[in-house]
Amino acid sequence: MHIHAYEKIWLALSIVLILFLLGSVTYGAVGPGVAMVADSEAQIDANALDEDDRFAEPRVEQVGENEYEAYVVAYQFGFDPSPIVVPEDSTVTLQITSRDVIHGFEVAGTNANTMAVPGEVAEVTVEVGEPQEYGIVCNEYCGAGHHGMEGKLHVVTEEEFESEDGGDSE
Repeated sequence: MHIHAYEKIWLALSIVLILFLLGSVTYGAVGPGVAMVADSEAQIDANALDEDDRFAEPRVEQVGENEYEAYVVAYQFGFDPSPIVVPEDSTVTLQITSRDVIHGFEVAGTNANTMAVPGEVAEVTVEVGEPQEYGIVCNEYCGAGHHGMEGKLHVVTEEEFESEDGGDSE
């Protein structure tokens, strides 16, 4: 059987393209270090979040200089606390869980994007700058009201944060 030179070139290019695509998919799956919620932490009882010190009262608390932790509970169809208020120029570690079903948690305009799974605690760290408002959306279908499930992350000045917090930031 005789194969023309142009057919050989196109065949070779097709094989190279297929190998390139397989390589890029493989790299995308394992290269950047993206991982699911870790199994290293013990599971929590999603039906008894009121008994868990972290999630009984969803809140933002200061854990260091310009470092804060926010404990967030996702539920059908919202986020608690709402809004999440943090001071400017700080690093915020979001501890997120779900009360009922799997939800998405994405802070638009930042690198924060994770799943909120009942019984699991997802952790995402965000560095915020000047005062502004970020939208939070659920990007996992969670039921009939999914389209309206949204929240806000308010970055405010230090003075506004202190006055909202009642001056008790530690």
